[in-house]
Amino acid sequence: MSGDFGQSVDRDRGDQKERPPARARARLDLPQVPRRTVLPEYDPEAFGRLTERIARFLGTGRFIVWMTAVIILWVVWNIAAPAELRFDPYPFIFLTLMLSLQASYAAPLILLAQNRQDQRDRVTYEQDREQNERSIADTEYLTREIASLRMGLGEVATRDWIRSELQDLVRDPGELRELDERTALFPGEAAPERDEGDR
Repeated sequence: MSGDFGQSVDRDRGDQKERPPARARARLDLPQVPRRTVLPEYDPEAFGRLTERIARFLGTGRFIVWMTAVIILWVVWNIAAPAELRFDPYPFIFLTLMLSLQASYAAPLILLAQNRQDQRDRVTYEQDREQNERSIADTEYLTREIASLRMGLGEVATRDWIRSELQDLVRDPGELRELDERTALFPGEAAPERDEGDR
């Protein structure tokens, strides 16, 4: 039994020796080497800006005027020009093809521009939401601070309250004697000087 175990361990070690070496890990502190691709490379940001310009132009009255002028010129030329100069006779199949081609490109360009606008709106919404959350947190903090100040001010002795307490002491000679005894017990405490504003 022990011999079988030793053979299985040796087989495992042999399998480990026969395995191909593990691929070296990519270093994160170095940029990746760009891969060669068959497809042409382009700058997505520049392409996005171009699609937005085209989509903006397609949504203007100027585009409608130019499109109408080109179609009218196309139709008039292919009806009124001499037969050898006409390039698209009466059913205007080539014109239909060109309009379909223009529409098939216009729709994705408009969708790309809308997607970019949606992304910008999403970022703006996130920033506005974070700003609102910060404003709400600041407002709640200030509200708590004002409430604690009001509570603290409610416990502060005001001049009127001190004056009324002193008047009560003057009216009751027993309490005045108790005050004299208390000052005799604590001679280190000096009587506070009166402020000019308290008069």
